[in-house]
Amino acid sequence: MDKKAKIKEYKDTPRPMGVFQIKNKLNGKILIGSSNNLPAILNRFRAELKMGGCRNIELQDEWIEFGPETFEFEELEILKPLDDPSYNPAEDLRFLEELWTEKLKPYGDRGYNKPPKNIT
Repeated sequence: MDKKAKIKEYKDTPRPMGVFQIKNKLNGKILIGSSNNLPAILNRFRAELKMGGCRNIELQDEWIEFGPETFEFEELEILKPLDDPSYNPAEDLRFLEELWTEKLKPYGDRGYNKPPKNIT
């Protein structure tokens, strides 16, 4: 297979999408999120944390304090795409993320997510 064909095959391969978790193994705190490209978002978080530029300040501070070996990155649920070419997974991803955050409640002492505005 030539280089152009390999590149095309890579671009045409759908990426896994779904819900992910970043967990501090020391204190159990978690960050829950979702993406239409799980490998990319997890790589982005790793890179931002390593470079000190993560937008989640509390997560970044604990990454610096406890070290990278304290954290694990995990895919919690994979969303299977529909065969419909007009399918937009954004709403389904949002729904799955809400289910996982409701289940795990990653707020305050339990996590790095900001609580929804309707939760006090």
